[in-house]
Formats: sequence, C-alpha cells, structure tokens
Amino acid sequence: MRQDGMFLPSRRQMLRQSGIGLGMLGLGGLLANETTLSAAEKAANPLAPKSPHFKPKAKRIIHLFMGGGPSQVDTFDPKPALEKYHGQQPSGAGLKTERKTGGLYKSPFKFYKSGKSGIEVSEIFPEIAKQIDDICVVRSMHTDIPNHEPGLLLMTCGNTQPIRPSMGSWLLYGLGSENQNLPGFVVLCPGKPVVGPALWNNSFLPGIYQGCHIQNLDPKKVIDHIQNRYLTSGTQRQQLDLINGLNKLHLERHPGDEQLDSRIQSLEMAFRMQTEATDVFDVTKEPAKIREEYGTGYFADACLAARRLVERGVRMVQVFYGAGQPWDDHSDIEKGHRAKAKDSDKAIAALLRDLKRKGLLEDTLVLWGGEFGRTPTSEGSSGRDHNNHGFSVWMAGGGVKGGLAYGATDEFGFAAVENKVHIHDLHATMLHLMGLDHEKLTYRYSGRDFRLTDVAGVVVKDILA
Repeated sequence: MRQDGMFLPSRRQMLRQSGIGLGMLGLGGLLANETTLSAAEKAANPLAPKSPHFKPKAKRIIHLFMGGGPSQVDTFDPKPALEKYHGQQPSGAGLKTERKTGGLYKSPFKFYKSGKSGIEVSEIFPEIAKQIDDICVVRSMHTDIPNHEPGLLLMTCGNTQPIRPSMGSWLLYGLGSENQNLPGFVVLCPGKPVVGPALWNNSFLPGIYQGCHIQNLDPKKVIDHIQNRYLTSGTQRQQLDLINGLNKLHLERHPGDEQLDSRIQSLEMAFRMQTEATDVFDVTKEPAKIREEYGTGYFADACLAARRLVERGVRMVQVFYGAGQPWDDHSDIEKGHRAKAKDSDKAIAALLRDLKRKGLLEDTLVLWGGEFGRTPTSEGSSGRDHNNHGFSVWMAGGGVKGGLAYGATDEFGFAAVENKVHIHDLHATMLHLMGLDHEKLTYRYSGRDFRLTDVAGVVVKDILA
C-alpha cells in the first residue's frame, strides 16, 4: 500500500492473479525452474514446452534459406541432355516461366558421384558432397508461381498471399520452446530479404510466436538496447513488475487486447534475454579450430550461431544467405552460383559435421533450398529465369533418410515428373518429423480453422528413416 492509498500487488500476488494477461510468463521462469512449474503456470506460459501429437523424430529445425532461387541443374540435379541439346529448343523445353528464355543451356559445372550413395553433386559444393550420405536430396519439388514474393511467402508461410503465420510461428504455437530465456524462433539475416518481416511473422497467432530477426552478430550489437546501463537487474525487475501490474489492470478493463498482451510478453522476454542472448550469439567463445572449420563472414558465423541456438533449445532457426535475393542469377549463372557456393559450402558442411559430432543431427532437421528453381533454358547469353515447375531442396538429420535422391524432373530438369513434392507436402513432412499432424495443427481465426498446409499437403513417407 502506497501513502496515497493506491495498492500495488506483490510479485507473487501478480503471478497468482495474471490469468489472462500472460505478463508473468517471464516471472514464472524467474521464480521457479521450468521443470518445477505447476500446471497452472505452464498453462499461462505460451512458450512452455507442449506435447506433440505423436513421438517426434526431430526436436528442432535449421532452415538454410538460399533466397532468389538456386538452379537445380547446376547444383543437385545433373542433366546430360542439356549438353546434347545445348542451344536448341526441343519439345518439352518451352514451359512458361516469368520471362522469355532461349534454348537449352548446359551447366557450366561438372558433377561428381559422391559418398557411398553415389549421389551426383555439382563441383561447386565439394564440402557438402562429402556429407551427402547424411543428406536426402528431393529433386521433384514444385511450387505455384515463378516470381519471388509469392514464392517466398509460400515456402515460409504456406500461402502465396500475405499475411499468414510463418512455419516457425506454427512450430512455436504447436510445441512451445525448451529455453525460456531465448526466443523460440530466430531469424538470422544481414538486412532484409524480399518481402521482409512477413516471412517470419506471426500474423493472427499470438505475438510471442513471431520470429526474432537478428541482423548483426556482434554480441555487443546483436539486439539494440538489450542491456540496461543505468539500472541493476533487481531494479529492472521491480520496474517491469510495476509496468506489468499497470498493464494487467488495463487488460482487466479491456480483456482480449492481444497487442498489449504481446507487448507484456515481449518486455518479459527482453528482460530474460539479457542473461543469455549476448552469450549465445558470441561465436568467439567457440574454439579456434571450430571457427576455422566454419570459415569467415556473416553466413559462416550465422551457421555457427544456429548450432549454438538449437543446442540451447531454440525451436527453429532460419539462416538467410544474404539480404534481398542473392541467388537470383539472371545474367551469369556460372559466376554468380560459383561465388555464392564458395561462400556457403564450407559453412554448411561444417554445420552438418558439428551437429553430428555433438549428437544433435539425429533430432535436428536441416533444410537447404530456395523458393523455386531456375530454367534449364537460357535467359540472355548465360543466365537462367525463375522456374516453379521443378527444383531441388535437400534435408539432413531429424528422421530423414541420408544418401537418398528422391523424385525426378524431366530429362531437361524443367518440371517434376516422378514422385512430385509440392511445398505443402514438404511442410506436412517437416511437421510430421516434429511430431505434429499438419491437419490437426490449426488455429481458429475469422470464423475458420487455418493451418500451415492450407487444405493440402501429404507426408512424403518414402524419405522418412
């Protein structure tokens, strides 16, 4: 009781009384370990770990996103017919894409059979090729539209139209997070890709499930204003309790204010992150040998940070290869793809080895790919246009079969023709590996039930280990 007669509840009183505000989710984690939280406290914490629909094979996902669209016929889907018909336009090589293209264009790269499985991999990925026996290459992907914005949204959010919840948001909603001091969904990108934050948004799901975008991996600058230079931790806690108490009173008068609810949760998460966030992103704490294995540069550091994040219980990490659409090589496929592969190959292979060495790969699902592929025909003299008819992605760990090339495109690599896999099928399979039935993971909004896979999606059981 203050001198002016106003009552301010104690910390524990606020915890007991915060049924709808959820503002005490952080306080609950501070007062008790997650393993000792009561059922009521767990129910009040939207990030508390939740039981899957069935036993999962994967607990976490790392999505290595090659925005812009890597060319399948220059990376993981070799097509000898391109050399035979180079410059020609035979029947079946004239599918419509975004722009007008010329004749077939042979790959400037050689392919080599790799690993015990003998899967052919382009020369531009020599280090990934050494890990191919842990990788399942899906060569029969297809998507709906051959331009970036809807393609990016479909791959990350399951719908070509903005704005729907992202895959990482759905995972947090369905499974919660194992670490209450870090965001459960982290996005590493030095800037913004095409479309931007819509790719990791929560949309109509509660705001706590939105992805946390990290642009700068300098531990002192990784998140602006995360450290308070003026107040001690105890004083900050008192200040935050006061703010949350006032917010709770406001919520009681205006129940259902999701924006205020999300704000309360964000303040709590920011407070808890002070103790762990700067540490987890500080890759300089890794042994020199490990850092050398990954290489240098933002993408290399982001791959290493991704391992550190999932090691600490973060549910999903997306690592974007650069801002914008870097793999969008319309003019010079050889120069562009060779440079980006050289910059990423070492780090990706190191990530797979590191996860395996630490016993994490078996329950960490790694996905590599872009929003679509590229045409086997030429754009200009040496580029390739967007191609939604057929492209490749690969997955490793997390319950998928390694050393497998699944599905096929036609003889030119233009369209998926054998064991076709739509992005909805990919999402359904990934959710299945995480122990979630994609048809049951729903959220009612605006009078209907929504899900990541919309009204489609089939689990690709042939690639499951």
